Amino acid sequence: MTTVSLPLFPLNSVLFPGLVLPLNVFEERYRAMMRELLKTGDEEARRFAVVAIRDGREVAPTSPGLPDPTAVVERGPAAGFGSDPVQAFHRVGCIADAATIRERPDGGFEVLATGTSRVRLLSVDASGPFLVAELEELPEEPGEGAAALAEGVLRAFRSYQQRLAGARERSMATGADLPDEPSVVSYLVAAAAVLDTPAKQRLLQAPDTATRLREELKLLRAETAVLRHLPSLPAVDLTRQPTNPN
Repeated sequence: MTTVSLPLFPLNSVLFPGLVLPLNVFEERYRAMMRELLKTGDEEARRFAVVAIRDGREVAPTSPGLPDPTAVVERGPAAGFGSDPVQAFHRVGCIADAATIRERPDGGFEVLATGTSRVRLLSVDASGPFLVAELEELPEEPGEGAAALAEGVLRAFRSYQQRLAGARERSMATGADLPDEPSVVSYLVAAAAVLDTPAKQRLLQAPDTATRLREELKLLRAETAVLRHLPSLPAVDLTRQPTNPN
């Protein structure tokens, strides 16, 4: 079992390998993380781990709020995640490689990272200025019939795109330039489909590519069937996510 220790950045969203993650960093614990990453030489990857939050707050309270104005402000690397932070997170996440870390005049950072590989969360250390996780790297196994499944998922995804575009009353690219490598297809579709965090998390932690593609095929067919009966939907970008505030 190959393990690695990396800074941990919990989010209210799921990061998939190959997908871009923009971050707007303003909390001190994550500023400290970025300052540490900037110590890494330009020739080395500036890596951190991203996990989806199961129970907790992406941004810790910084002042008393409603309904209790006397609430105690939480501080520290584990603020918002309880006394045992590991229990607040989903156990499978993704390593992110920060290609760009730009410090703003106010001390915050604008970060552009890309997901690289899946990891399993083993433990969390909250003794320093930011969370550090012990992680087990997870290989991406193809599974049986992944190539054929990828073709079916691409067809279903194009149909889903067309239905979604019609429900939103706007045009959308046909997806003719989508990749055909099964694992890449599985992650792109998982990220692009309009699904809630638990559904995306289940796709991320699928044991192999074929299993993920089978689940996506079922989800896409079900969602497309629902869209046939909906007159309109709010606009949602399918292949891009907004910048995550920490």
